[in-house]
Order: sequence, then structure tokens, then C-alpha cells
Amino acid sequence: MTTTTQETPAPTRVELAGSLPETAVLNILRAALAEDAPYGDITSQVLIPAQARATAVLAARVPGVFSGGAVFAAAMRLTDPAAVVDVLVPDGQPFAAGTPLARVTGNARAVLLAERVALNLVQRMSAIATRTAEFVDLVQGTKARITDTRKTTPGLRILERYAVRCGGGANHRFSLSDAVLAKDNHLAVITGGDPAKLTAILRQAKAQLGHTTHFEVEVDSMDQIEPVLAAGVDTIMLDNFTANQLLAGVALVNGRARVEASGNVNLHTVAGIAATGVDVISIGGLTHSVVALDLGLDMELTVG
Repeated sequence: MTTTTQETPAPTRVELAGSLPETAVLNILRAALAEDAPYGDITSQVLIPAQARATAVLAARVPGVFSGGAVFAAAMRLTDPAAVVDVLVPDGQPFAAGTPLARVTGNARAVLLAERVALNLVQRMSAIATRTAEFVDLVQGTKARITDTRKTTPGLRILERYAVRCGGGANHRFSLSDAVLAKDNHLAVITGGDPAKLTAILRQAKAQLGHTTHFEVEVDSMDQIEPVLAAGVDTIMLDNFTANQLLAGVALVNGRARVEASGNVNLHTVAGIAATGVDVISIGGLTHSVVALDLGLDMELTVG
């Protein structure tokens, strides 16, 4: 994503480059601003002169990996279309504590109005990028790809998924509409507890799909692997397998499908999981349990 922002954009349009769709991001920002200041910011209205201008710097209090530069810029320009925003660190780039990440100059009331929304989103996105990069670093030298899951904040998935990519990870299916992923609850319903039915049912389901639709099935025991593979699935997810079970599972699959590992993945276990030869490691913790990265917006000066 390009993070060099335009000087004084047209008031009717906020530029967002790359793979963050402008309309979706602006919808998130407008909803967040409406939530945070439904009738305006009365503190700034009674304390800050209407024509006062300010320069503020988005600064890192701790090290991390940046994500959300264009989101920060868009938030500032929604409250002041004439604001000048410079994103100083590209998305996906590591930074040290104390690094200036972005700078905004504009109407002081507008900067303060956008401050909390912009910080909340960029802090969360950068936290996700930072956590993802930690996992990615630990599987270097293996073929395993680190991916997210659908365990995202409702309404923020597009931002959180982008942040995973900023950290060097990849995205799983975006929504329930994108691919088939038959999990344990699906299998329990369709087989009625009879594993002998599994292959035929999965084949019948696969026959209903277009040739471009990905078909994945989750298994939680070794004895499910062959019946699932016999249905011709694209990916088989080995859920909550131990490292030894993963080794055995990868050997049994033997290239007949992509192998995904899921469950019990953390910074202590991920390297061992990757070493088993799995193709994908999906981690809900990339998005569902990160703690916002400590970033701050420091006012540098006030003019007029």
C-alpha cells in the first residue's frame, strides 16, 4: 500500500491507495466518528478557537510494525478536508519506540475530533501487524504460511485482514460466502455420527460447486483423513493435532491436498508446527486477542 499522501486533496474525496477499498474504509470511519461525536465535540467547541490551527505527530511509544497510515490520513481529512497529512513510515515497516509515524497539520478542532478514532484504528491495526510479523519470523525457512481466521472484530474485518498482510501474513477466506470450510459441527450434523457416510456426502457437496470454489474440510482425528481425501477436497485442516500427529498427518496426506494446521498455535509452538511440513498455519489470535499498540498523537504547535 502506498503511504505517501496527496497534498490538499479535493474535499469530496479521501484518497486511499492499494488494497484498502476507499468506500469500505470511509464507511467505518464515518460510523466511528458518528459514535464518538454524535453532536460534535463540545470540549473543543468551548475551549479551542474555531480558526485555530495545529500540527500533531503520530508517534510510537513502543516498537512495532506499522499498519494504517492511509486510515489515519482519511480520518483526519474527513474532519478537515484541507488537512495536510504526511505518512512518514510505510505500512509493513518495523519502527522503533519514539519514531514519528505520521504528521497532520489542519484545523485544531478537526484534529482533536478525529484523534481518538484515528488512534483506536491505527493502534489496533499496528498491533495485529506486529503480532503477525512475530509469527512469520518464527516460521522462516519452512514452507508454512501464517494466516488469519474469521475471528475478527465485527465491522473491522477489512482493516484487520489488511493489517495481517502488513505483518507478512496471508488471509484465509474473507467470509462465509467465499469458500467451503466444513468444520466439526458441520460434519456432526451431516453424518449423524456415522463416519462411513463422510466421503459420499462430501463428494455430493463438492459436485454442487463451481470449479473455482475452494473446498476445505476440518478433521480432528487421523481416521478421518482418508475418507476426506477420498472426496477430492482441496485443503484438509488438522485441528488441535499434536506435533507428532501433524507429522503423521502430513505423511498420510502425501501431497494429495494442502494441509492446514489450526488450534493451540502460539509463539512457543508455531515453529514446531511449521517444522512438520504443513502448508498453512491459521491463527485466530492474530486478530481476536491482540492488545492495542501504544501510539500517541502529540500536538507540536498551535497557530493562530
